[in-house]
Amino acid sequence: MEKRAFKDSIYTAIAGLTKAFSHANRLEILDLLANGEKTVEQIAGQTAISVANASHHLQLLKNSKLVKTRREGNFIFYTLNGQKVYAAWKALRDLATEQEPAVQMTLYRFRKQAGSPQSRSLEDLPGSSEAFFLDVRPADEFAAGHLPEARSIPIEELPERLGELPRHKVIIAYCRGPFCTMADEAVQLLKANGFDALRLEESYLDYMLVNTSLS
Repeated sequence: MEKRAFKDSIYTAIAGLTKAFSHANRLEILDLLANGEKTVEQIAGQTAISVANASHHLQLLKNSKLVKTRREGNFIFYTLNGQKVYAAWKALRDLATEQEPAVQMTLYRFRKQAGSPQSRSLEDLPGSSEAFFLDVRPADEFAAGHLPEARSIPIEELPERLGELPRHKVIIAYCRGPFCTMADEAVQLLKANGFDALRLEESYLDYMLVNTSLS
């Protein structure tokens, strides 16, 4: 193969793959699936799009080998197609957070309004003697993987389960990462009830990338 043809073929193929990342709904779907497998109905419900649109985006992601499926009875479950897919999404997310003013300003305004402008990063996590790690994602996502020593209380159950939380520790709430709002809701509720609370900026998957290899 001639050198120019070789380069054109390689870069054209890569450009085709990147098209799968070029839609806001597909990026949110990738972020969601990083936390565990979902059906198309679950994805539609959690991303506020129609089942038809969710199915369309999932098919494009599957064709690009970014997601994979498994069948269980009448249900098809979607999940990310390996560690490198999440690493690619994380790299894009982090680049946008560092260099895109619109992302920075939106995050700042939302966090300020939600009353959770302060956050902790994975680099400065305190030990369990100082902090209580609260996972406010759905129970199935917690079961798929979570931070060591974290306690699962899904956000919709939190108002009725505040009595299970220690008042002598900092409560560090986390969910699906920096663009997930459940941890902000948790911090707002906890502070309103007299707890010392912060949100964790990253997700469990970010912790796994730093400390181990994802399967």
